[in-house]
Amino acid sequence: MRSLLCAAGAAGILLFAAAGPVSADDGGDDGFTIGDGRITESSGLAASRAHPGVYWTHNDSDDGPYVYAVDGRTGRTVATVTLRGIGDPRDVEAVSVGPDGNVYVGDIGDNLGGSWNHVWIYRFPEPKELRDQTVTAAQFTVEYDAGPRDAEAMMVHPKTGRVYIASKKKSGGAALYEGPERLSARGTNTFRRVAGIDQWVTDGAFSPDGTRLLLRGYFGAEMYRWEGGRPKDLGSVGVPLQMQGESVTFTPDGRTLLFGSEGRGSRVQPVGLSGDRLPESAKGSDGKSGTGGGDKEDAADGPQGDAGKNRNVLLAAATFGAATVLVLALRRVFRRRG
Repeated sequence: MRSLLCAAGAAGILLFAAAGPVSADDGGDDGFTIGDGRITESSGLAASRAHPGVYWTHNDSDDGPYVYAVDGRTGRTVATVTLRGIGDPRDVEAVSVGPDGNVYVGDIGDNLGGSWNHVWIYRFPEPKELRDQTVTAAQFTVEYDAGPRDAEAMMVHPKTGRVYIASKKKSGGAALYEGPERLSARGTNTFRRVAGIDQWVTDGAFSPDGTRLLLRGYFGAEMYRWEGGRPKDLGSVGVPLQMQGESVTFTPDGRTLLFGSEGRGSRVQPVGLSGDRLPESAKGSDGKSGTGGGDKEDAADGPQGDAGKNRNVLLAAATFGAATVLVLALRRVFRRRG
């Protein structure tokens, strides 16, 4: 029986390995592995403005008021920032860096399915020096004009500084909500619905020039052109197959997306952009609108992007189906031995 269980475990490992992504070179903008054993539920990702090559992340719930700066070349945590002046974080799901030099942390999740009447956003100055430190953060109370929502994506526009939240797809569908022009620490900040989103959203990010918005789910992502403060759908982007895809950010040059996942020692994986998916500034940087991701997995235009999403769904389904067949086969063996 022990040998059968070992064989089952090995088979499971092989199944997940076979379903794994086919992209990514190691190091820097080519992706990295988060090596900090404390980071087991990385739920948000944001490129630092003050420290090129560094990415901010955080755990989901039950971790405390901590934000981690991770070196994108080594995957090593180079600073742990402890937030003071706020309450106990409840369900932290997102992080973004604004044009004002501040890091915004979205305590916006709702594990009760959208029943909390308010959530919070925390804001602190991005440290000039990367070291372990405690900083005083501002706390903003947030509610939605249409009532409570469960959300995991919060994005700060890199030009206007306006904050946006995308709800997860529950009854009525996901939607994009716009915050007030400036957040206020007094009273409540009401976020108003500006657009419907036809996907299950686990994170999002604006491009560094503010001309693109990317919203991701577990098995796919959608790119939008940002025009007049509203999203215009440009089509899907293929994403790496991940155990629980929870985060995304653009690299500072805007040419590559980095997709993250929960789990200890989780891998942050790159997807290069091309064509209309490229931000406007990335298109003009070398006079070309072609591939911007080198030999990284390409988030191709049109049908090929849809194929990337469909491939991930099919791989996930195949993995689940194969695991189910394995479990049923083992149960039959145990019955015969019983």
